[in-house]
Amino acid sequence: MQHYLALADGTIFPGISRAARVDALGESVFNTGMTGYQEIVSDPSYAGQFVTLSTAEVGNYGVNPDDMESRGLFLSGLIVQHLNEASNHLATGELADLLSDAGKPCLDGVDTRKLVLHIRDRGSQRAYLHASDEPLDPAEAVRRAQAWEGLDNQDYAARVTEPEPHDVTLPETPDDAPLIVACDYGLKRNIARCLAATGFRVRVMPAKTTAEQILALKPTGVFLSNGPGDPAGVTYAYEAVRTLLGKVPLMGICLGHQLLALAAGAKTGRLPFGHHGCNHPVRDELTGGVEITSQNHNFAVLEDSLPPTVEVTHRNLNDGTVEGIRLKNMPAFSVQYHPEAAPGPHDARHLFRRFAELIQSA
Repeated sequence: MQHYLALADGTIFPGISRAARVDALGESVFNTGMTGYQEIVSDPSYAGQFVTLSTAEVGNYGVNPDDMESRGLFLSGLIVQHLNEASNHLATGELADLLSDAGKPCLDGVDTRKLVLHIRDRGSQRAYLHASDEPLDPAEAVRRAQAWEGLDNQDYAARVTEPEPHDVTLPETPDDAPLIVACDYGLKRNIARCLAATGFRVRVMPAKTTAEQILALKPTGVFLSNGPGDPAGVTYAYEAVRTLLGKVPLMGICLGHQLLALAAGAKTGRLPFGHHGCNHPVRDELTGGVEITSQNHNFAVLEDSLPPTVEVTHRNLNDGTVEGIRLKNMPAFSVQYHPEAAPGPHDARHLFRRFAELIQSA
């Protein structure tokens, strides 16, 4: 057993190292999407995680620069059942090479059906991926997984944020378009494009930008982005959001949703195995409509902790968890899922327009 994934509960899943020949620590999760592997591996929200793809065949359409969601890869590693070579005329490279160039391991030939069921039944776990050619006793790998600090109470947003401010506009964006500040806790590129397509000038700011620095830009609204890890570990972010409440309209997604809830006085907690995929049904409690959504998170807002000033607007139809909130006394709302990811394909795209309407009414 030369290469393998070792879970903290002692379970070993053998495989073949197909990208960077390095060992890594991370939390083992699974994604139920059938396509979109490049968007998945380049999503900063996967920082610190080993992503198991539940679909059997991976890599068929290769990779290309246009499908990157961030400046690099932040996941700990990728686990697949069958990694194929590209057979698409649009491909400019191979998935294995993309991972290898970023120094990320990939374990191929894994019984991913068994691994997904194991995580579903026993929950996400700390794990050690042995993909190097140096011999390592699996028992020692298990011990290293057990000793790892994990994601809880850790600040991963600071590890993935763009270090410098930058602007995102489209060719048709007028110079006097309303300015939106997007707080980058792991912002996916298509989110910024969707905001720009809604008619905004978008200024992307690093995660640790203070509320005072944001307000000094005189934005018409502030967007709280997606991102990795435990929202409770990003204290500077939800403290900044708390200062912004009532001063400027706010919209948050994913981690930004959780940060808005924390700023409003709610609490967050860990899900058994998280929500990772592009087929999660969510009901809009305001309209009764159901949206098929893309999600990527291990933590969720605890409904019984919500103060009276916060209303639940969206609910996950698989497990009943909170998927959206709005503040009754301030112009602010958020959703747990990704309205830019197009799984429906455009079920949730209207949320960007809702943000524009909120700004106009405020």
